[in-house]
Amino acid sequence: MAPSVLEKPIADQNGNGPKDAATPECVDRLALLRSMPEAPVECQVCVIGAGPAGLMLACNLARFGVKVEVVDDRADQTPVGRADGLQPKSIETFRQMRLADALLQRGVRVYDIAFWRSTPEEPLHRLGREVHYPPVIDVLDPYILLVHQGMVESLFIEDMKKRGVEVRRNTSFDSYSVCDSEGGPLQINCRTNVTQDPKTLLAQYLVGCDGAHSKVRKCIPDARPLGLSQASVWGVLDGELVTDFPDIWSKTLVYSQEHGSILIIPRERNMTRFYIELKSSVKSDRNQLGQEFVMQRAKDIMAPFNVGWKYIEWFGRYQIGQRVAGRFCDDRTRAFLAGDASHTHSPKAAQGMNTSMHDAWNIGWKLNFAVRGLAKPALLQSYDQERRKIALDLLNFDYEHANQIAAGDAEALAENFKTNVRFISGIGAEYSANAINMQEPQTWVMGDAKPGCLLPPAKVTRYLDSNPVDIQLDIPMLGQFRIYLLMWDVHQSHIFLDTFCQAISSGDSLVSQLSAAASVSYAKQPRLPAPEDIYLRPERYTAVSHLFTFGLITTMPKNDIEITDLPALLQDSRWTFYLDDCPELDTRGSLCTNKWLGSLGPGEVAIVNVRPDGYVGSIGRWDSSVDDAGEEAAKWLDTYYDRFLQVPEAC
Repeated sequence: MAPSVLEKPIADQNGNGPKDAATPECVDRLALLRSMPEAPVECQVCVIGAGPAGLMLACNLARFGVKVEVVDDRADQTPVGRADGLQPKSIETFRQMRLADALLQRGVRVYDIAFWRSTPEEPLHRLGREVHYPPVIDVLDPYILLVHQGMVESLFIEDMKKRGVEVRRNTSFDSYSVCDSEGGPLQINCRTNVTQDPKTLLAQYLVGCDGAHSKVRKCIPDARPLGLSQASVWGVLDGELVTDFPDIWSKTLVYSQEHGSILIIPRERNMTRFYIELKSSVKSDRNQLGQEFVMQRAKDIMAPFNVGWKYIEWFGRYQIGQRVAGRFCDDRTRAFLAGDASHTHSPKAAQGMNTSMHDAWNIGWKLNFAVRGLAKPALLQSYDQERRKIALDLLNFDYEHANQIAAGDAEALAENFKTNVRFISGIGAEYSANAINMQEPQTWVMGDAKPGCLLPPAKVTRYLDSNPVDIQLDIPMLGQFRIYLLMWDVHQSHIFLDTFCQAISSGDSLVSQLSAAASVSYAKQPRLPAPEDIYLRPERYTAVSHLFTFGLITTMPKNDIEITDLPALLQDSRWTFYLDDCPELDTRGSLCTNKWLGSLGPGEVAIVNVRPDGYVGSIGRWDSSVDDAGEEAAKWLDTYYDRFLQVPEAC
């Protein structure tokens, strides 16, 4: 029988690698728990909450092979209502996870925004239209995809089931405690079913994705949410409309000076969502603001157009609260917050589900390395640094955006949208310099690829089968780093490539040592497979290392180079050998090399390190004609990864 996860060395509370034993007091407590009639459930990561954030996290952890338990107090997933909009970056993330097809088939794509206004002197009329994501935003999918939150949850749940992981339903979180020992597990106390039976879980890490009223947040000192609530109340209606209003299939803001605002969002299954401002309701009893009242208010705002409903699927009512948790993790980086547990805001910019899922996208790969003993403290510490910054950026934007919608100021709203359109799309969510975003003192960054920013989209040709591919999507997300080497001429740079590959393959190289440690870890605790892996062939991308996938990008014609011309390490990476030869297919009509780097000299070689979440970590350049340039590049690579990764003591 395989040993329990808690009988294996695990990372301590400060992330300093495996510890061989807990204190005697902690061991006694664990022994007592395990001797009880119903032994505690043991896992490496416990996720509280099975909404989009919790399921995104659990889905990725399961894929990485991490032992994860998901706890949710609901009997089933979200049936109706809630969030409904996916921004371009989220669509890209689902493409990277190979989960986008079902959403793209069923969702509604919104490309434009329309503005309408009425006053006592002027009847309701259109002020104008704007393209939602103009060409200045460099994305593959320049639209909002409207899909029901329950559809998103279903994708994650089905993917987890394929790997043998299911949500523990009807189980509510109560509290957690930390073992006195640095190496001891967290004890997570829950209640199950209507009988409220106690249930204990033991985990190395806890992540609270349990919503705006998060119980996990209340257990973390100094995490109290900071911010304010606005006085206005808004109603939400989802249903199939009967109307003669012409812009029902655009995202549309309708402002009535007398009755308030409506934000119209087209939905799947021929439905439409109305966000309706209840302008005169500040002093009203909220219990009087029921569905019939809100429907009538919608008709008043939309007059003289007729508005009726074939059916109403969901009605909700909310008051805008714009708050950010004081911190996103505890002192020991053992308990974390994500999604609405860490930030809340207006839903009208379609940011909530997107930002929440990218909280999970950020913390997931970091927890994978921490569980495997490969992470230095700086890696988990970067979660609070990065995602709290994004939450604060979001609230600053949302405060102005929500007020301008309420005020019906189309010009100010359009200007605010243009100013913040990169952020709204998701590609403008940028991280500051830290341990994993290394900004060089020299001015290396001349193109669109920058540390702390998402890797820009680009089209290249895969050498092996001559398929044109989107390079930011081609390599499946397996929780590994991508290391791209870019050069104009491989033959001219062959000495650089030979010495570089020899250096990073030597026993003295940290990259080599980390790869060896990862190989041992994944042999003991492999990634969980799925049936479609037989088509996706993930092993193509881990042939050299489970931690690093190397990619080579060159502008050389295919007929001028053979796989056998490459060093052995790059020959083993043949599925990630790319030709930069199809700028006509690119979103900007640009070569990948020029887009990422701005320019590259004839004898230059550049290396772009890309994090497992698709963000650029660092960029370096070398003159390949210099004798020791390849060795210097290998040292630079070691220096970067030494900032936040480590070889476990056991290795």
